[in-house]
Amino acid sequence: MKHVAVLMGGWSSERQVSLWSGAACADALDRTGRYKVSRVDVDRDIAINLRALKPDCALNLLHGRPGEDGTIQGMLEILGIPYSHSGVMASAVANQKDIAKTVLKAAGIPVPGGRLVSRHEAAKAHALPPPYVIKPVAEGSSVGVFIVREDHAHPPQELTRDDWTYGEQVLVEPYIAGKELTCAVIGDKALGVIEIVAATKFYDFEAKYAPGGSTHLLPAPVSAEVYEACRRIALAAHNALSCRGVSRADFRYDDSKPGLEGLACLEVNTQPGMAATSLVPELAAHAGMSFEELVSWMVEDASLGR
Repeated sequence: MKHVAVLMGGWSSERQVSLWSGAACADALDRTGRYKVSRVDVDRDIAINLRALKPDCALNLLHGRPGEDGTIQGMLEILGIPYSHSGVMASAVANQKDIAKTVLKAAGIPVPGGRLVSRHEAAKAHALPPPYVIKPVAEGSSVGVFIVREDHAHPPQELTRDDWTYGEQVLVEPYIAGKELTCAVIGDKALGVIEIVAATKFYDFEAKYAPGGSTHLLPAPVSAEVYEACRRIALAAHNALSCRGVSRADFRYDDSKPGLEGLACLEVNTQPGMAATSLVPELAAHAGMSFEELVSWMVEDASLGR
């Protein structure tokens, strides 16, 4: 029986989301009856703990740093423990939103404009004409994200707080009106496309995780051209960043523009949420793959040198 260490928790701003993902996936593996499952709440002694545990592979359900930026991946490579999801380079590049955008743009993938500025500069004056978006360079789950609208006389002053922990530089991008779309990739196959309709104006942390915070429309009610473009771009982005296993690409689509002109890929998540009600399991179920089958696939896909 294969021994799987399910890595979860950690110390990032997305710790709670990771605990939800890890618990759901560990429970799913238990239900299959095919694996010995060890639930590991990752702390700074993780290398020592894994040496003692001696798992056959690691199912990486960490979100944010250090689980999503190549750090844990490098440690697992050194320990010789096969692991799920993307490898060191893809994880490090995808986690830095500004660098990932450069790679995606070079691959011909439509991305928003914008620029990198210091958080203090972004707080002093509008870095772009409103409306625009300010986001941390290396955070997920919409943590630390602001939408600055036309009626905002000043940028958000929260950026100057002493307890700001989301990095000294922020990415400032034009706000794209319209639909929030997402598409998952499993291996070498793009799944369907979901439209996410937030209960509030912004798909923030609460909209993502609170009951009733958002509605998922699957398949997304967009034209066949846009639907297939999202699938094509999600796979192209996955490959451009050298991702492995499961990833998820997020899009904005301004449906007031003709054709594909209003479609932009915001980012690629190399460690997407994996609770039973998360987007990737929902897309997998729509494709005929149960949650247990999805999690088992990730375990069997685990390897080194990813």
